[in-house]
Amino acid sequence: MVSSAPVTAPAPRRRGRAPALLASLVLALLPVLPPGPPAYAAAAADPPAAAVSQSQAGAGGSITVTGRGWRPHTLLTLLICGQNMIGGTNSCANGDGRTVTTDDRGAFATPLPVAEPPKPCPCVVHVAAVTGPAAAADAAFKVAGHPVAPLPQDVSAARLAVLAQPRLTGSSGLLTWFGAPPQRELVVTVGNLGSTPAKDPVFQVGTSHGVFAPQWDDQRWRGSVPAGRKAEVRLPVELAAGAHGDYLVSLKYGGRLLVEQPWEVGRPWGVTLFWLLLCIVVPAVVFRIGMAVVDRVRPPRPGAPDRARTAPDSTKTPRTPRTHRPSRSRRAHPDRQRRRRRDAYAYDNAYGDAYDKEPGTSTSTSTDTAPDGAAVLPWFTPDTAPSSTATERPPSKGS
Repeated sequence: MVSSAPVTAPAPRRRGRAPALLASLVLALLPVLPPGPPAYAAAAADPPAAAVSQSQAGAGGSITVTGRGWRPHTLLTLLICGQNMIGGTNSCANGDGRTVTTDDRGAFATPLPVAEPPKPCPCVVHVAAVTGPAAAADAAFKVAGHPVAPLPQDVSAARLAVLAQPRLTGSSGLLTWFGAPPQRELVVTVGNLGSTPAKDPVFQVGTSHGVFAPQWDDQRWRGSVPAGRKAEVRLPVELAAGAHGDYLVSLKYGGRLLVEQPWEVGRPWGVTLFWLLLCIVVPAVVFRIGMAVVDRVRPPRPGAPDRARTAPDSTKTPRTPRTHRPSRSRRAHPDRQRRRRRDAYAYDNAYGDAYDKEPGTSTSTSTDTAPDGAAVLPWFTPDTAPSSTATERPPSKGS
């Protein structure tokens, strides 16, 4: 006898459990996933923009500058520039600029004082990013009362290139040896590779020394370089007074560096010689002056002769000054003068010694006696001396 066991049917599968489990897992991981892009990312495709509250204002006033589309928390600079800022920040009123930081949405609003830029209008308010990638925007603005000039011609089509080795011409003179500014002339042969002629191009000449950056100076060359032609350009180069050492002369056009030429400047030895002589001569002069002062103020040494002048002797009879001079007509004859001198000499021989001897001593009228007993001969003048070589007068003819 076969017993039959009851057959049970299989349990049906639960198909809705897997999707429910997956949904619960996603909900659990939502707080862990990184946040989505911020709201400003949708507007990142829009370029930065700037606007002004007034299109025109006078110097000394104030306007409000607003902007949007900038990166959040970015430092910006605001400047009023002339000539649409074609010449860079050199055409802007840098001293009256302002800075502002954008908010979380990349927007800003700040007041800006109105100042006259160094270049004429048309003017703009230039906004540029200081931190992060470069970004800038301009808003048209007019400074009331500021001069207006046409914009310079576009010279971007004229492309200049150097065709030959540059050189520095000129020499230093004597004044340069004593510290005068060294001067040279940079000679460059350029060719116009563009399609339009370059008329009166403006070059930038810079000089640098050592690791310092070049100091650029704008120089306009008077002339024209036709398209496809070449020309020789001469530009002056001048250094500061007393400059010496190795310098580098650079030339730029249109923001592009064309050439770099080394320049070795000699030392101004004249200045060195001047300071050397000054250090030697000045101390020597001061020393001599000091010694002269010391000789004047120090007391005399013991035993040294007195430098003071002696007082005149009161026993001597002062000479009576001659107050009257006889005229030429009253002067004595030469023969009379000789006789007077002869008489005076004879008087001195006879009586002159009597005043010099002591009282009671005898005087001699003709001759004196020397200490050894020898007779002293009298002196004679050429007029009173007896002639010992008298010659007889030659007989006259016919006597």
